[in-house]
Amino acid sequence: MIYTSYFASKKYDVDKAVCIARWSPSAMNNMLHCADLYPPADLLKDWKEHKITEEEYTRRYKRDVLSKLNPNTVYNTLDGKVLLCYEKSGSFCHRNIVREWLNFFGYKCEEL
Repeated sequence: MIYTSYFASKKYDVDKAVCIARWSPSAMNNMLHCADLYPPADLLKDWKEHKITEEEYTRRYKRDVLSKLNPNTVYNTLDGKVLLCYEKSGSFCHRNIVREWLNFFGYKCEEL
C-alpha cells in the first residue's frame, strides 16, 4: 500500500516519507525524493499564475509525467511509503492525480 499526505499533516512516519514536490520544507531536506513524480516547472508556473484549470493541469500532468512511467514500477518502488507535497487533504493537488492513477491500475493508494 502507498499512502499520500501533505508535509504539515504529521500523520506519517518520517522514515517512510517521500517528497513528490519539486521542493521540500527545509526541515525535511534529508527525506527521500521521487523526482519522477514532480510536476514540471512550466505546469506549476501556469497553475500558480491561474492560466490553467484543474482539468488542464490534470491532462498535462498525465501527459507529461504519468504517461512516461510504468505504474507497476512506481508501485514496487514506493510500496509502504507516504508520498508528500504541500496541499492539504481535500485540495486539488498532483498527489491526488498520482493516487487515482495508481488505483486505476489496481494498486492500493490512500490518503492518510
